[in-house]
Amino acid sequence: MEQLRADYVIVGAGSAGCVIANRLSADPSVRVILIEAGGRDSNPWLHVPVGYFKTMHNPSVDWCYRTEPDPGLNGRSLEWPRGKVLGGSSSLNGLLYVRGQPQDYDRWRQMGLEGWSWSDVLPLFKRSESQERGGDDFHGTDGPLAVSNMRLVRPICDAWVEAAEAIGYPFNPDYNGATQEGVGYFQLTARNGRRCSAAVAFLRPVLDRPNLQIVTRAHVCRVVTEDGWATGVEFKDPDGTLRLAVAEGEVILSAGAIGSPQILMLSGIGAAEHLAEHGIRPVLDLPGVGQNLQDHLQARLVYKCNEPTLNDEVRSLVGRGRIALEYALFRTGPMTMAASLATGFLRTDDRLETPDIQFHVQPWSADSPGEGVHPFSAFTMSVCQLRPESRGTIRLRSADPGDHPAIHPNYLATETDRQTVVAGIRIARRIAEASPLREKIAAQYRPEPGIDDDDGLLEWARNTATTIYHPTGTCKMGTGGDAVVDARLRVRGIRGLRVADCSIMPEIVSGNTNAPAIMIGEKASDMIVADRG
Repeated sequence: MEQLRADYVIVGAGSAGCVIANRLSADPSVRVILIEAGGRDSNPWLHVPVGYFKTMHNPSVDWCYRTEPDPGLNGRSLEWPRGKVLGGSSSLNGLLYVRGQPQDYDRWRQMGLEGWSWSDVLPLFKRSESQERGGDDFHGTDGPLAVSNMRLVRPICDAWVEAAEAIGYPFNPDYNGATQEGVGYFQLTARNGRRCSAAVAFLRPVLDRPNLQIVTRAHVCRVVTEDGWATGVEFKDPDGTLRLAVAEGEVILSAGAIGSPQILMLSGIGAAEHLAEHGIRPVLDLPGVGQNLQDHLQARLVYKCNEPTLNDEVRSLVGRGRIALEYALFRTGPMTMAASLATGFLRTDDRLETPDIQFHVQPWSADSPGEGVHPFSAFTMSVCQLRPESRGTIRLRSADPGDHPAIHPNYLATETDRQTVVAGIRIARRIAEASPLREKIAAQYRPEPGIDDDDGLLEWARNTATTIYHPTGTCKMGTGGDAVVDARLRVRGIRGLRVADCSIMPEIVSGNTNAPAIMIGEKASDMIVADRG
């Protein structure tokens, strides 16, 4: 079997993996191999912000996962896109830069996870960041990751913000600043109207380092272990040839909340009984692998408008031509659009310490982006619960690394989650009834106007709500028996093996997960370097 050899072997060139590859290879004496199942990020749509319309659900760059039928969604199965390309999901996500609440990380510290409080991780967020607005106590300007303001303005989104203010919600110009609470506009990972993925930010500037080897289209089958040590990984080339990457220092799994637990289980690390069901010899009985799955579920309200929205612009050939020309000449306009323009982090109950719901407001509407926009003027306000109590699982279907695992999200499994989604819908309706938004609305489209009682709204959510693409938690960091990694991200019971991606979150953060994934990569890099020393 052909062998590659390095000090560190990183599996997965996503948001965290790209950071780790960059930081570790900064030492020219350290050899780093970065293995990615997907290809190079050469598709031009990966670099146009609105390109997620073209890349999500495209098997050339997307794993195209699907969940199992979910009881909480009345048996529906959801598509779960995840990036299969350099940059991982940061190459096809909605570009939204959201760190979460300081209290999220302080709770991690209170769980006994030393080094993960807000005061510990804020410097790491700042180190990565090149903030267009300039530096301050909360933002950096010298990092590789470009963070910018929107280059698109639409009146319907401005009206939403003003209506929310009119009913008492404060305007917040920086939800990544002193406080998250309030309404305002998203920050995004873009520079001069182009996407700044983790690959663009962290890999592209260091491609000429002789000590960094990037292997693409390489599907990792398992981590190789000997006498309690991780010694490397086996992977397949596109032609099916099995190869070995030997790690003389450590193996770092950064394959995401679906890929990392799957690889661990294929390697014999997981619940022994489950592994035995698939004929896999248990190397380590670690029952927490694949447990603790969390995701943000969004309910998408749609309102018809009595004035044009982006729906009208993109439905005509002339409109699409204008949009393309504006982008080509100025790098502005709808092609620079992130997944949403306006946002709000709000509390469903004044007794709560921090916001428990988040809004994503879009100047367009569709049943599914891939099917095109609705044939009428409309806008969307999506609302999601920030800290769901429901927990799901990732489980193997078979011992074949090519088989997608079975994803059981277990949405809306608790009373708190069910009450919160209904409360979020009601807040959305209150905002829609306030000026100046009310005057722009012609009719409520989703949910139907006749659905007004709590049971009806919950049933509507069960029938229509979908993922907002934030799977986390399946290789939980912790100190108890259900933990997979410790506070230094070392797999408990296997030496020389770490996990560094969103799967390590003990609790999902209160917001979008790309910025925290990059922070986790920064944190892992520091710990790996310190432990090597």
